[in-house]
Amino acid sequence: MKDRLILGDGLLGTELVKETGWDSISRKKDGIDFRVIDSYKDHLFGYDEIINCIACTNTYDENKEENWNINYKGVVDLVDYLEGTDMKLIQFSTDYVYTHSKQNASEKDVPVHCGNWYGYTKLLGDAYVQLRLKDYLLIRSTHKEEPFKYNKAWVNQVGNFDYVSEIAKLQIELIRKNVSGVFNVGTELKTMYDLAKRTSSNVKPEFEIFNETTPINLIMDISKLKGVIK
Repeated sequence: MKDRLILGDGLLGTELVKETGWDSISRKKDGIDFRVIDSYKDHLFGYDEIINCIACTNTYDENKEENWNINYKGVVDLVDYLEGTDMKLIQFSTDYVYTHSKQNASEKDVPVHCGNWYGYTKLLGDAYVQLRLKDYLLIRSTHKEEPFKYNKAWVNQVGNFDYVSEIAKLQIELIRKNVSGVFNVGTELKTMYDLAKRTSSNVKPEFEIFNETTPINLIMDISKLKGVIK
């Protein structure tokens, strides 16, 4: 059995710990700062797999430095530390890297960033993981808080996104399969409004995405995932 350590206790990290009981460290619990690897590297000893759930995820944030330091520089420092060790990195990315790419994009298609610092820095982090590490699992997906917390939901944003409980189950199964490489992870296609209606009967349809950097098409090819998880 592999020893696994989760970094972070946000929405995804908390769900993974709840479902698996795997060890975890975080800023709130252990005082680590992902931007400074010396603050947490001693915690990594003895583990076979490091599962990085730490990210700056505010897609509307125009703060380049915060996105850069966490989504890229923090990943670079972690990768540099793991390179040459026997530890495997499980890195969570985002379907936003496919924005302005081809529809129904597969892992073999070239991802193009979505015009915000979140998508751009996550894409840079993806590239560094693939460039430097021999053994990694890079998961591209989007998970949402359950129940849906907003009053309105877009009817024209379509993708493989789902609630964190559903996405986490797929991610956990993929991790336990001991596969490596890049995987798109998601469920059946739906609009954000369709997803919202599952948990909020009062949600209203929003017909236009108000921010030009928010992608409409988040459709991914998940056939590779289906080939592993039957």
